Amino acid sequence: MPSAEASADALRRALSALLDGLPPRQAAGAVERLIANYRGATPTDAPILRDRADVAAYAAYRMPATFEAVRSALEAFAEAVPGWTPGSHVDVGGGTGAATWAVTATWDGVRPVTVLDWAEPALALGRELAAANPALAGTQWQRARIGAALTLGSTDLVTVSYVLNELADTDRAALVDAAAGAAQSVVIVEAGTPAGYARVIEARDRLVSAGFRIAAPCPHSAACPIAPGTDWCHFSARVSRSSLHRQVKGGSLPYEDEKFSYVAATRLPATPSPARVVRRPQIRKGQVLLDLCEPDGRLSRTTVTKRHGDLYRSARDTAWGDPWPPAD
Repeated sequence: MPSAEASADALRRALSALLDGLPPRQAAGAVERLIANYRGATPTDAPILRDRADVAAYAAYRMPATFEAVRSALEAFAEAVPGWTPGSHVDVGGGTGAATWAVTATWDGVRPVTVLDWAEPALALGRELAAANPALAGTQWQRARIGAALTLGSTDLVTVSYVLNELADTDRAALVDAAAGAAQSVVIVEAGTPAGYARVIEARDRLVSAGFRIAAPCPHSAACPIAPGTDWCHFSARVSRSSLHRQVKGGSLPYEDEKFSYVAATRLPATPSPARVVRRPQIRKGQVLLDLCEPDGRLSRTTVTKRHGDLYRSARDTAWGDPWPPAD
């Protein structure tokens, strides 16, 4: 598997080079405007990202976190389908291409890649950034309205990251159905909020109904055991911040934690994890408490103590989102 950290470093360098001439105060102002103007509706006459300054600010603000969230989801998917490598990839609503970078961090090789998005400035900037990643040479950056009218050609992998929140209900359903009809495998990532989780579960149900099996994060393809409105399933990815990133986001820490929900579904043979850690492990004196989603479709809490020997040591090293028990 390629080095995810090397890919992340390459992306950070590309972003820094791109933003070299944009004053951090201007970038931060553009980010604040974009957040304030965000309405969660499908763009009609004009995209939310209007020009290069908007897109550059957005890239600095969101690309590192999107990359890490999608990469985490893809890594879990790759573990469930060992030996498989996508021969082609379509990124729907991909904007500046964070998910395409995550795919190259997960699987070696060069493949046909198409990025579809409504915002032409985002596509142009994504193309510029991709010049720093040899695996993205030849990527097609195509303007397309993301919604009910979208048609997709046959492909091995479709990614949809942080897009469903921008769509109306009918457009969300149509997009998931289009992905299911075009791809062997579909990976969908949304914000790790109750609303984001609800959109992921909606998409998950449609994919299962279309004949897909769930590869990750769930260890089963049955209904989610979380009662609607009581909780939500989400995970966390650590994101390193460059100095420019800290300036744009107004933060001081050298890192942030991106919360996300996701589903990875496939028509391929898949071996999901035996169970999945769905909360941050609680490490106490002589024991570790693990909250798990089980292969029989239920939630449970497992206590691993020093008496379990090597398993206890593994539990102390286990992170939120990891499979359990760890592979030998």
